[in-house]
Amino acid sequence: MQENPEVRDAAQGPLSGLRVLDLTTILLGPFATQILGDMGADVIKIEAPGGDPIRQVGPPPADGMGAVFLGANRNKRSIVMNLKHLEVRKTFYQLVEEADIVVHNMRAQAAERLSIDYSTLRGYKPDIIYCGTYGFRQSGPYGQKPAFDDMIQAASGLAHLQGRGGKPHYITSAIADKITATTVVYAISMALIHRLRTGRGQFVEVPMFETLVAFNMVEHLYGAAYDPPRGASGYPRALSPDRRPYGTQDGYIGVLPYTDEQWQSVFRIANRPDLVNDRRYASLTERLANIDALYADLADILKDRTSVEWLDAFDHANVPAMAVLSPKHLVNDAHLETIDFWHTCTDTELGTLRFAGIPTLFSDSPGAIRRMVPRLGEHTIEVLREVGIDQQRINTLVAQDGIYQAVMD
Repeated sequence: MQENPEVRDAAQGPLSGLRVLDLTTILLGPFATQILGDMGADVIKIEAPGGDPIRQVGPPPADGMGAVFLGANRNKRSIVMNLKHLEVRKTFYQLVEEADIVVHNMRAQAAERLSIDYSTLRGYKPDIIYCGTYGFRQSGPYGQKPAFDDMIQAASGLAHLQGRGGKPHYITSAIADKITATTVVYAISMALIHRLRTGRGQFVEVPMFETLVAFNMVEHLYGAAYDPPRGASGYPRALSPDRRPYGTQDGYIGVLPYTDEQWQSVFRIANRPDLVNDRRYASLTERLANIDALYADLADILKDRTSVEWLDAFDHANVPAMAVLSPKHLVNDAHLETIDFWHTCTDTELGTLRFAGIPTLFSDSPGAIRRMVPRLGEHTIEVLREVGIDQQRINTLVAQDGIYQAVMD
């Protein structure tokens, strides 16, 4: 794959100089390590023979470069190693000696069976930061369970909350994976700061279930935040059946007046003096006590004008509101185009590829899309040579099907 010449020489990111051994698959781990790569880390994606299964997820034919894989694996180099092979594990330990961070999303028992657990690896690199991210904290009764996004949405209360007490629903995004991935990034970042101050590495555990429970219950613990409870769990405003995108004459908009002044502005713009003077809506406390009626009135109000008419009026009155955009619309969104959010590159086989940009900005050490997504095993020999493994040993490992090097044009 050709590198984008506009980003190849970009400034060094805040994690420049750090090396990450990425043993993760599917979405949670790869998305986390992609963020580390975006921030300048040298991410070595270590794949089993056959590669990360998500390589095949996308419009056919995926051919190992499926769309979902493309979305979570830029700024990485791919090597293929069969870690069940003893001689390959010895080679892996040499990589560990030159690494700063190891990330995996297999269950702890599987890592122990392969002898790539924390207690083993810190013997080769005492200050290694070792992150295990999986379904559940290993010390609890759920610790041995496998986990995927849907399971965690169900178990963490998220699916129930989406159903508002009725039929549960999943969010139409792999949100458990991606929230946990961002938690992995900040947890590793905190461990790096600790190592900078003390010189010590450590084991970091980031379980999906506990991460999503903590995420969901910020507002939804609600009455149960007190002991004894002062009411039911669940944040009433978020759970109101009329909290939704609202239909206009020609589409849908998202509107969230919050302050007293914003709500009064909405009622005045709508020419509803009865609501301006309605005591039920006079303050935040009273609005929360009557939230279902408030949102039902808002839904009824918005049916009478077009989306553009409402959005113009709300912008003028400083009332938070946006049009509902589809993924198709986002690709051509004027704001995203103006800030150059979408990045493209040209691949000799796949043609032009589009990538979401890096959302964070750093004034002195910005991240960059330095490398496009690697083919399976594209960098095996390159990486092994970097840690001092000679060609004869590489040839032996290839002959024994312990490693794999892609044939690139």
